[in-house]
Amino acid sequence: MFAPRILTPIVAFLGVLALAAPPSATAAPSTQVPTAPVDQGLLDTQVEPGVARIDTTIPFQGALGAGTGIVLSPGGEVLTNFHVVQGAETITATVDGRRFDADLAGYDRSNDIALLRLRGARDLRAVPIGSVNDLARGESVVALGNANGTGSPVTREQGTVTGFGREITARDELTGNAEQLTGLVEFGAPVRAGDSGGPLVDDAGRVVGITTAASQTFEMQAGGEGFAIPIDRAIGIAGQIRSGAPTATVHIGPPALLGVGVSAAAGRPGTGVIAGEVLRGGPADAAGLRPGDLITSVDGQAVDSGSALTSVLDRRVPGDTVDVTFVDTDGNRQVTRATLAA
Repeated sequence: MFAPRILTPIVAFLGVLALAAPPSATAAPSTQVPTAPVDQGLLDTQVEPGVARIDTTIPFQGALGAGTGIVLSPGGEVLTNFHVVQGAETITATVDGRRFDADLAGYDRSNDIALLRLRGARDLRAVPIGSVNDLARGESVVALGNANGTGSPVTREQGTVTGFGREITARDELTGNAEQLTGLVEFGAPVRAGDSGGPLVDDAGRVVGITTAASQTFEMQAGGEGFAIPIDRAIGIAGQIRSGAPTATVHIGPPALLGVGVSAAAGRPGTGVIAGEVLRGGPADAAGLRPGDLITSVDGQAVDSGSALTSVLDRRVPGDTVDVTFVDTDGNRQVTRATLAA
C-alpha cells in the first residue's frame, strides 16, 4: 500500500489522533514524585551520542521525512517508530556526526516499532536502557528528537510523566488505516514533528520510552502532551525481529508493496475497498487495477478496510505473487495476479 504523505512523520501517522480513553479510565500509579529536571550533562555524555537522526525519501509521493531513533548496538542496530520509515524508498541515519545508509530489518505495525540496520556501522555508542517500571508520575523526563532537521542540534523537550496505560487511535490519512496503540506513557512536553522514534529519558539518563505521538490539540504548543511506547515492550519486539522469525504481528524485512491507496467502500460495508490511487508502474498498475476499482479480496482473503489489506500484505514479502479479486468501474468482476514489490 501507499505510505501516508509524509513531510514530518509524527504528523503523517496522526492524521486523526484521539485519546481513546479519558485519563480517569487509565491505569497510573497513585503516587506523584516531583523531581529535578534531567541533568543536561547526562544527556550530553550518555544519551545523545546514541541518538540517530533519520531521513527518508518517498519519491513517488514527492515527499521527504525526518524522524529519530536510538542505537541499540555498536554494529548499528537502531530502534525507531514504524511510521517514521513506512513507505520510504531510501533511509539514512546520522549518528554522532556519521551518516549511514540504513535497511529495514523488520517491524511491528500494530505497536509502531521498527528495527533498522546501518550499513558499515561499527563502534557506535548504544544508549543506556532503563525500564518504564521505574517511572512515577511527576518524574522528570526529556524527549530527544530531530524536530529541527538533521542539520540542527538534537532537540530536547523537558517535561514530567503525567500518566501510564494510555491508549490512542492513530489514523493514516491516505489509506484510512487506524491503529490502536495501548499501554503508552503520557508525559507533559511539547514534542513536535521529527521527534517520532526518539528516546524518552528519565532523570538517571536512561531511555525509558520511544516517543510515538503528540496530541493535535497540544501539538507544537507550550505545555503540550506526548506519548511514548515503553522501552521494555520496544526492546522485546526488537528481539523478535533479530530472531528472523515472523509472528502474527512481526514482519521480517521491508513491507511488500501492492501500490494502491485505498478508502472504504462508502455505502457498501464489508464489500471491499476502493482503489483511490494506483501507483504508476507499481504492481497493481501492472496487474490492471485502476482508480475506482473495488478490491474485494487478496489471495482469497476478504478485505473490507485498509487495515485488512495491510494485514494480508504484512504476511507476504517482496517478490510474492498474489491473486487480486476486484470489481472494475463498469461493474465487471475480475481476478488478476500482482507481483509485490519492496
